[in-house]
Amino acid sequence: MPMRFLATVLVLVIAAPLTAQEPMEPFDEPASQPWAKLGVFGFGTRLGVDFEGEGQLVVSGTLDVGYVLTQQLRIRASADVGLFGVDNTYVGNLELVFRILPDSAIAVPYAGLGVGLFGRDECELDPGCPSLWAQFVLGFEVRLRDEINWLVEYHPQDAFRRQRLLIGLTTRGRR
Repeated sequence: MPMRFLATVLVLVIAAPLTAQEPMEPFDEPASQPWAKLGVFGFGTRLGVDFEGEGQLVVSGTLDVGYVLTQQLRIRASADVGLFGVDNTYVGNLELVFRILPDSAIAVPYAGLGVGLFGRDECELDPGCPSLWAQFVLGFEVRLRDEINWLVEYHPQDAFRRQRLLIGLTTRGRR
């Protein structure tokens, strides 16, 4: 439990000063915008640590594949591979992520939830494997260049039973 608390506080402490920035232009959404849109809005790579048991190195990729109702509410798919530790682990996620500020902001905090399909090496020997997990995400992006951002993300998985802290790079496409 202390590691969960520490990871949450770390993300919030880092993100708080970055959100106190000058007002940005609102999302430019036409009046006749469709309720959902599919496409590639960005992709990213992440590297991090899983704090479960002995810990693992986590390598991950993400893809923003659309939005629902507003450009702030993104549909994001991702795949995580946990290496070393007891078993290698694999998680495929589908999340709905709410971006608090527009992509043009210097820092963009976000939060989301979704589902993940978890597996591990020798999964066929475990009757509870693969597993469907409730997923959550809390993070922020900081602009590095026009269409490239740094990201820091706290990703509690399996309904907060497994904790991951990730950093990486992500892109944002022009609209």
